[in-house]
Amino acid sequence: MTPPKQPLKILMLHGYTQSGTLFYNKTRALAKHLQKSFPLHDITFSYPTGPLRLNPADIPGYEKTTDASSDDHAEIEAYGWWRRSNTSDPPEYLGLENGLDSVAKVLRTEGPFDGVIGFSQGAALAAMVASLLEQPSRKEAFRYFSDAKTASEGFDLPPSAATTGVKGIEFPESFESEVVSHPPLKFALCYSGFRAPGPRYRGFYEHPAIQTPVLHVLGSLDSVVEESRSRALIEACAGEPEKEGKVVWHPGGHFLPSQRTYLDAAVLFIRKCLEGQTDKGKEAEESVEDMDVPF
Repeated sequence: MTPPKQPLKILMLHGYTQSGTLFYNKTRALAKHLQKSFPLHDITFSYPTGPLRLNPADIPGYEKTTDASSDDHAEIEAYGWWRRSNTSDPPEYLGLENGLDSVAKVLRTEGPFDGVIGFSQGAALAAMVASLLEQPSRKEAFRYFSDAKTASEGFDLPPSAATTGVKGIEFPESFESEVVSHPPLKFALCYSGFRAPGPRYRGFYEHPAIQTPVLHVLGSLDSVVEESRSRALIEACAGEPEKEGKVVWHPGGHFLPSQRTYLDAAVLFIRKCLEGQTDKGKEAEESVEDMDVPF
């Protein structure tokens, strides 16, 4: 008698201007490769859509048309998890609490999940979600940075904020343990990910660093997310991610690579996380070398 397959549930978080449906189509190669590579698991993917519906003018690179028959205010199927304020200094994510709340609802209704995969803004969100589920230490981190002086230390603030400092945001209510009873994630994959900027969001990343194993997949020609922002997220993860084989570069731009090399890198990483292995030492070096992954 064939033993039942072990469930493996993965939360999929789309990028800014995308949707759950679009991200489903963009990640078919990855999803199929994972299903093929884990024959003893019953893998399911959840593709929620961000709560923020975007207007054409919200889309980067949008140009207003001169065609009188078109409607520049027409609704489009483009969504986000938050908006970055164009006026706040230091930067602020408007609607972040709504984005986190929408993910928390999925965790409650469809979880528990083993891991999360995100792209761009969804990758930034994936790191946040992984961090928030690291209780109780993460809640203590948010409390620690609620002090404006502590949160602002080391940041070059504008004159308007330099005197009083900028305090960190409060721990999101939607992730309180009595609201979301969910264990820490076993893994997170961040494609073109980045760290939220400024003092407000230090609770996600410091005191302590993110403990959940994270694989960072970055494009060497990415012109959308600056390398420094991606490296800031890498540095927010515990250990030495680059030395441990948790940073993979592909020779492309701002997209999720579907070539076999990078699909294999995702499989290897998830397998090690599920087996409870660390990526340290000789074994990890040999595994990465065998896959011919460019760094």
